[in-house]
This record gives sequence, structure tokens and C-alpha cells, in this order.
Amino acid sequence: MSVAIHQGDNLDVLASLRDASVDLVYIDPPFNTGGRQTRVTQVNTLDPEAHRVGFGGKTFRREIIGSLSYQDRFPDYLAFLGPRLREAARVLRPTGALFVHLDYREVHYVKVWLDELLGRDRFMNELIWAYDYGARSQRRWSCKHDTILWYVMDPENYTFRYEDMERIPYMAPKLVGEEKAERGKTPTDTWWHTIVSPTGKEKTGYPTQKPLGVVRRIVQIHAHPGDTVLDFFAGSGTTGEAAALLDRHAILVDSNPEAIQVMTRRLAQWAPSLTVWPTREEKPAALPET
Repeated sequence: MSVAIHQGDNLDVLASLRDASVDLVYIDPPFNTGGRQTRVTQVNTLDPEAHRVGFGGKTFRREIIGSLSYQDRFPDYLAFLGPRLREAARVLRPTGALFVHLDYREVHYVKVWLDELLGRDRFMNELIWAYDYGARSQRRWSCKHDTILWYVMDPENYTFRYEDMERIPYMAPKLVGEEKAERGKTPTDTWWHTIVSPTGKEKTGYPTQKPLGVVRRIVQIHAHPGDTVLDFFAGSGTTGEAAALLDRHAILVDSNPEAIQVMTRRLAQWAPSLTVWPTREEKPAALPET
């Protein structure tokens, strides 16, 4: 399957795509946290003089070798995201779907805006990705979930590959009997899934990287093999990997050169193409075609 990576302003890239040319859009835009998102890369080095003690009683020192970051502050978030969502709706095929992954800060405002843009009848689900990792607040209920909004272009004709849905264990298997427990159940609109392990092979070091398992479920159920999947806030390239593993084409867009480096390295086995778009200052009269 083809994987096309674009480095540049996603609004420019979106404007170059043909009407009704994409089957599935999944985006994980900045959450507007008001600060800078940073992921520090560290390495542990054995050192008999160090004070940290690890496996087998061995001592080590921790050394910072690099960091990846981006600014996550938007005074008018909908003025930033709205035009991009409008373009996403334009490029989706009549059977296509839009997934927007956010958290509590902006999801309610984006939901109302999308209801106005697409119509409330095209809203299908509010999916909750719940996890249980990280610090706990002592002043409020700890925030341990994200929200994924799912819209379709045609509520009477859209892609939902129910038979491809992976089954998950029952929480109380003895209540349903041995046969059902053995088969498992289909997921609901609440998805329990761990975050990307800080020490696992999946980790790329890119801030806000989402688990492959969450994105893969969306691609597997809402796009057919051979379909085209678009992510114009591609970050570490999770959507591209999910699409390629499932025999779907991928179009990935990000303006951050660090993100481009991460996803190019991550997706190397699929030989992705790379198009570098001019910046606003460098932009000529004619833009490259996709």
C-alpha cells in the first residue's frame, strides 16, 4: 500500500486534494493545553558510581539525549481547526467517515461546530478512550480519558466492518457462560486501552503519540482494504502504520520537521514518498499537486 508523507501547512495540502477522494479521516489535533508539549528522550547507562539502582541491584545514571516538542496554544481554537475540518468534509467520499480525537478542553466546542457544519444526523458516536496511567490529582477527579467524535457523510450508507471487529474479554465471564466467555464480546463506545508504554517498542519519543491499537481499530472497522486514509495532524505516524498494516493507503501531513523525521523512520519499510511544501514565506504562485 502507498504511504504519502507531506511536510507543510495542512490547510495547503488539504486544498490540493480532490473532492471525494478519501475514505476515512482520522485526526489527533493539538489539544490546546496552553503550553508546549515535550517528550524527553533518556537513556540509562550502567555506572558503579551512580545512585539509581535497577534490576539485579545494578546502579546506573540517566542521561537526557534529546527531546521533541511543539507549541500547543491557540487563542481561537475553532478559527484554527474549523477551516481544516471543512476541507476534511470536502475530500471525504459519500461513504466516508471523520474521526476527531480530542480531550475535555475543546471537544464540546468542536462537537457543536461539527453539528453545524455536517448536521447532527451525521454524528454517530462519542467514543471514549479510557486509560489508567500517570499522575493523580489531589484537587479533582484525575483526567484519564480522551474523546473521539465519529461523523459520517451519509448516515444511511457508511463503512462499518462489524465482522472484522476484534472481540474483548467479558469483565464477568462466569455470568455469561463458558461459550460466550470463550468467544468474547464486541467493544462498546468505551475503549479501555493502555497508553504507549514509556519503555515499549512502540514508543517513538514523539509527544502525544497515540497507541497503535486504538487507531488500528478505527482503520480496521471504518475503511476497506485498498481505501485511502488521511491524517493531517500525523505526528508520529501512527495512522500511517495502522493503514499500511491493514492494506490501506495513507496520506499523512504534518508541519513539524521533527514529526516528519519520526514518521519517515517509523514507516521506512513501506517506502513512503515525501513531499516538502513551501512555508508561507516561501510560497510561490503555484503549489505542488498531490
